[in-house]
Amino acid sequence: MTQEERLIQIKKLLKEKHHLSTRIIAQHFNVSFDTARRDVIHLTTTGQAIRVHGGLMEVNQNSVPDFLTRNEVQSPIKLKMAKKAKRFVHPGQCDFIGSSTILKQLCPMLNGIDMQVVTNSIDNALSMLTTEVPSVRLLGGLINKSQRYIYSKVALETICKIHFNTAFIGASRIRPDGVYAPKMEDAEVVRTAIARANQVVLVAEKYKFTNDSSSPYMSAPLDKVDVLITDTPLTNEQRSWFNPKTQILPVLKE
Repeated sequence: MTQEERLIQIKKLLKEKHHLSTRIIAQHFNVSFDTARRDVIHLTTTGQAIRVHGGLMEVNQNSVPDFLTRNEVQSPIKLKMAKKAKRFVHPGQCDFIGSSTILKQLCPMLNGIDMQVVTNSIDNALSMLTTEVPSVRLLGGLINKSQRYIYSKVALETICKIHFNTAFIGASRIRPDGVYAPKMEDAEVVRTAIARANQVVLVAEKYKFTNDSSSPYMSAPLDKVDVLITDTPLTNEQRSWFNPKTQILPVLKE
């Protein structure tokens, strides 16, 4: 059994038990304690579980944890992904940055860059208030308090009047045909933004390709993605879902 296959099984077991010790994981899968510990570290640093003394616990009982719960996970992997995304930011650009815990870590890196940012994320906007630039436009509308994004028809109309150099987007789940979100409103905002962008940069950990979260709303077909920034290399099958010209940039080795 590969690590990826084992991680999927650990998450299924965690959904049943809600808490697993590292030793139980080692015994259940007949692997060494060090191997089980590496699995625990991988799941917790990518936000798929919460690290507790001696093991891990389920994030919560929902299939898609709320933004604040996911944001509490201090993930060096997400920080690496955010730094990689910054390579696609340049002075003078006007970029859309969607709601994502990875993209939230990108936003403070933009302070001091003379550019324009449009976002529907409260947290993205707040993290870019410490310097005069970049210019930040927070779209108006109704606040989704659990996922901390804003939506309105006026916001969609505003996006349609802007041309973006790059749209930075996240994902709750990735299927062979596209990027999916748990809420229709957020998916609609992202879908409108990428239609107005020269380039689309998707940030998503590899587990988003195999999780079973309830995310029924497509925000982007995969053939619209120009760059994918992920944690570990994709399988050949997952790679085949994308256009051959899509840049796939993992920040870690297998």
